Amino acid sequence: MKRIIIGLMILSLFSCITSNYGTENFVPPEYKNVIILIGDGMGPEEVKAAGYYLGGSEGILSFEQFPHQAMVSTHLHGGGITDSAAAATAMATGVKVDKGILSMAVPGDGSDLYTLLEYFQDFQRSTGLVTTARITHATPAAFAAHNLNRDNEEEILEDYLEETRPNVLFGGGSLYSEPDVFMEAQYQLAEDETTMMDFSPQENEYYAAIFGGTHMPYLLEGQEAYEEVYPTLSEMAEKAVELLSADPDGFFLMIEGGRIDHAGHDHQIEKNLQETLEFHRTVQGIYDLYKDDPNTLILVTADHETGGLEVIENRGQGEYPMVTWSTTNHTSVNVPLYAFGKNAELFHGEMDNTDFFPIIAPRKE
Repeated sequence: MKRIIIGLMILSLFSCITSNYGTENFVPPEYKNVIILIGDGMGPEEVKAAGYYLGGSEGILSFEQFPHQAMVSTHLHGGGITDSAAAATAMATGVKVDKGILSMAVPGDGSDLYTLLEYFQDFQRSTGLVTTARITHATPAAFAAHNLNRDNEEEILEDYLEETRPNVLFGGGSLYSEPDVFMEAQYQLAEDETTMMDFSPQENEYYAAIFGGTHMPYLLEGQEAYEEVYPTLSEMAEKAVELLSADPDGFFLMIEGGRIDHAGHDHQIEKNLQETLEFHRTVQGIYDLYKDDPNTLILVTADHETGGLEVIENRGQGEYPMVTWSTTNHTSVNVPLYAFGKNAELFHGEMDNTDFFPIIAPRKE
């Protein structure tokens, strides 16, 4: 707690020290807004399965309609199967790291790696993180924290509240996200959907919507819980966009469908598929807001595939397909990438997850 209070006292000094961290070396953003949506654990077979259930065929999910697509490799530094921390770090910084590392140069000198969220902040843009996992979980943490161990979630929260300070933090809670911590860090706080929806957009304001004490429930764990307390991913995403849009200069937003991965680990196809379909609805909502905006880039991808899913029989619309699983862990399967909007044509063919950063945040020559 003392670290948070001290961090707030020195926040203005910190801002002065770091304000030129990116602007000295990087070209200003070509985009007004960048929105990256990550289906954690969502490989090509997860996408196929969701399409079979939704409409009885492949290629019908919202993001599958995007005009530019690619396949993305996700391996660790030096090879090997990634975890969410290393994969999200590669996307957020353009640098491969070891498993469990959050945006630090390991292997290397252990220094902090510059993230896309920090890049947009340095150019005076608002920023946000939205997830159905804990807000301090590995994927969002790689964009707004620096740590040698993804499990250090108390330190990750301190990074959020003391240093990077994203304008929007929406997701599940943890042992370290008691209400007073956010309020002392000058965030407006919601702990239920109604309060979150009542947030009023204001420029340079900070909003935290923290639900429960861990990951948010699966959709299939009961609509009653969602109706009373928990918003869906699509509701959180659209509210985050509303709030961030108060910044006339634009924003950066990372949205994660975090529980696709968890259902994959547990070989629960029903939960996996329904979380993927909610992710599809989330993308549709974002697309509807920005389909006519020439200055927004929308990227949809995954950090890795989970479970080694293979669809072996399409049982038609409204029926869960027959599937097999090959592992309870992550796999090395390349994951799909879908791009829409400004410079979307730069995302095509065979790519690596380190390719995102230099396209979005090019260095000065």
